Amino acid sequence: MAKINFGGVVEDVITREEFSLDKAREVLKNEVVAVLGYGVQGPAQSLNMRDNGINVIIGQKSGSSSYDKAVKDGWVPGKTLFSLEEAAEKGTIIQYLVSDAGQMMIWPKIKPHLTKGKALYFSHGFGMVFNDQTGIVPPKDIDVILVAPKGSGRSVRINFLNGSGINASYAIEQDATGHARERAIALGIALGAGYLFPTTFANEVNSDLTGERGILMGALAGVMEAQYNELRKHGHSPSEAFNETVEELTQSLIRLVGENGMDWMYANCSTTAQRGALDWKPRFRKAVEPVFKDLYESVKTGNEARITLKANSQPDYKEKLAVELAEIHDSEMWQTGAAVRSLRPENWKRNA
Repeated sequence: MAKINFGGVVEDVITREEFSLDKAREVLKNEVVAVLGYGVQGPAQSLNMRDNGINVIIGQKSGSSSYDKAVKDGWVPGKTLFSLEEAAEKGTIIQYLVSDAGQMMIWPKIKPHLTKGKALYFSHGFGMVFNDQTGIVPPKDIDVILVAPKGSGRSVRINFLNGSGINASYAIEQDATGHARERAIALGIALGAGYLFPTTFANEVNSDLTGERGILMGALAGVMEAQYNELRKHGHSPSEAFNETVEELTQSLIRLVGENGMDWMYANCSTTAQRGALDWKPRFRKAVEPVFKDLYESVKTGNEARITLKANSQPDYKEKLAVELAEIHDSEMWQTGAAVRSLRPENWKRNA
């Protein structure tokens, strides 16, 4: 375990140098990893582990588009692809990667297959932390572990293929076998984590729900719309407004932040941009601090979980979601974005 200084706070992290892939394979050599669900995280984690030589099977309802995708990805019905219940029965480590609402609905069918000595694995603490709402209470004689990649399933797979990996947190909720920690870390290494840092189920879900609703998605989309709309009100063209709001961020500045941090990005921008950003940053922080306070409270109290489970459990949820996403897709801002993306140099030949 490496001790790393994060902004003056020393934390313990696990790297691939100290816990190698060979060691992960040794830990998992007698395990059957059953990945339940082939939607967002399921494909990436299972394919990465398969590529790394781990014995993986898939559990997915037949007749679904996800089942068809699994077959297309090389999982063989009756051999490495089974129903959810069959996979849970065959697996020694059950990766519960169906949606949060789905976990709640199929739990009564999965729980009987969680026999002594098995491990129940999550990539999100939702089902366990809010079990007063989900009903997910595992047996006491199994390990309950978590590995949460800090990125979408698509990023987990792409980063694995290009060799960079993606950071992940890990947590132990229940150690019935005495091997829960090494099981969790081995799985994290096997799915391609760049490094693993410890957390708890509660901390993971509280930070994750806050992040998704905040800066990663909700706040990002909201502030983009606010700036774009203000520029348009003052006569700026859609192309100009979009480039100043989204394109320059995603194609230039955020890459500089990713390379060496925010201060480095500031240092590599014009002096005019530096001065303005430094002057306005505190005002934006002050403006949104109350919103983040309310957001975190809503997450921690379980209110966001209630909203999510109620919405996602409705039979027409996908149809309602499609309408909401179409509203974004069809807006002037994101239609402009589609046009701007088509004009990127890498697309010139394609559009010719």
